[in-house]
Amino acid sequence: MLSHDMIKDLVKIQQLGNLNENENFRFRSYLKMQDPDRIDIIVNGLYQKYTSAIDCTTCANCCIVLQTLISKKDIKRIIRSLNMSAEEFMREYSEINMEGDRVLKDLPCRFLENKKCAIYRDRPYECRSYPHMHKKGFTYRLLGVIDNYSVCPIVFNVYEELKVILRFKN
Repeated sequence: MLSHDMIKDLVKIQQLGNLNENENFRFRSYLKMQDPDRIDIIVNGLYQKYTSAIDCTTCANCCIVLQTLISKKDIKRIIRSLNMSAEEFMREYSEINMEGDRVLKDLPCRFLENKKCAIYRDRPYECRSYPHMHKKGFTYRLLGVIDNYSVCPIVFNVYEELKVILRFKN
């Protein structure tokens, strides 16, 4: 199987994100023409490869630059762990974003301590699922993938190696 050289440096990933923006959108169009089930299988294998090679606790960039959506279930779990009321939590830790969604306020995330989550066991679903590469329907979520390309070394490396495997020509 073809591969690319893994990159973990966040500065380089961000630079390449800017440099590769047009290519990434062309690759998105290319992926939309592929068999979605086949792409899911390939992406799942790449996701396994890169999550075993990249330790998120040495990065935590997602917790530094992305606001986290939180559900009512997330709030119930978190307030139990913090031993506070829902009202206190809403006032202290959350807000409504411009899209009308409830999110954790403040960046970096206030629960981030030394690149680790202080409420890891009770963290929101969005955090548990990030970077969402293991989910089915990869080709239907490509705008989110491109958004996360410059944020997460796992997403970056999966997307880049997928270009190599599919022999994508820019």
